[in-house]
Amino acid sequence: MVDVAELIDNDFLRQFELKIDDHLAKIEYSLQERKIFLTKLIIPEEIKDENFKKEFLAAVFDQINERNLSIVPTSPEIAKFVRGNRKYKRMLPVGVRI
Repeated sequence: MVDVAELIDNDFLRQFELKIDDHLAKIEYSLQERKIFLTKLIIPEEIKDENFKKEFLAAVFDQINERNLSIVPTSPEIAKFVRGNRKYKRMLPVGVRI
């Protein structure tokens, strides 16, 4: 299970990071005005947990939601997650459909 307290927004490298054992999962982003473009999801092969990706993305989206930002998923994996989770679709900016 993802420990939300361990989730770091590394604004210098523009990525959300979560360290599991000695491995670093991350989501790269670009911030423009009130929109955050989620560009790349990187999960190390060593992390075998099937639910990790969903839990990691949910934790990141919840943190973004707390900051009242809109999301623009440009990564196919992240867009697929948004399509499958109705609660995060409302975070898309007006006019953006996936």
